[in-house]
Amino acid sequence: MVVIRLTRGGAKKRPFYHIVVTEKASARDGRFIERLGYFNPIAKGQETRLSFDVERAEQWISKGAQPSDRVKHLIKLHREAAANTTSAQVA
Repeated sequence: MVVIRLTRGGAKKRPFYHIVVTEKASARDGRFIERLGYFNPIAKGQETRLSFDVERAEQWISKGAQPSDRVKHLIKLHREAAANTTSAQVA
């Protein structure tokens, strides 16, 4: 089964996550099929907190990939942020 989940990187007490498409049986930080973006939970100032290719994720989901609960939440956050920037540009 193919899943979309987070892999952990970064230093001790400074997490950084990549959003990847991988086989469910592979290790958390092991092999992956495709990297879709990243999530930096401790971003400050001008640092980007979330960079994510949602269109590519939707393609994988349409093919049967299962996103983790956290990835579902990140997709929702990314869509809300995109909607806010679009409405700000219109106003």
